[in-house]
Amino acid sequence: MIRIVFWAVLIYLAFWAWRRFNKPAQPPRRPAAPDPNAEPMVRCAHCGVHLPENRALKDGSEWYCTQGHLLEGPRPRAR
Repeated sequence: MIRIVFWAVLIYLAFWAWRRFNKPAQPPRRPAAPDPNAEPMVRCAHCGVHLPENRALKDGSEWYCTQGHLLEGPRPRAR
């Protein structure tokens, strides 16, 4: 019985090694092209949340997520 198990394991390992080393080389993956339908994202100057540019409010060079944050202005950055 031990001999049968030994030969079965040996045959399985040989088959596994043959399949593993006999695979064709895969070409390296190219980075995915950016989605042409993706919206540019901007960061709220007050709270830091990111949102699509078409939903953001702009004041000069700053972007805001809501009218309230636009009125409050940018929050000073903590260091």
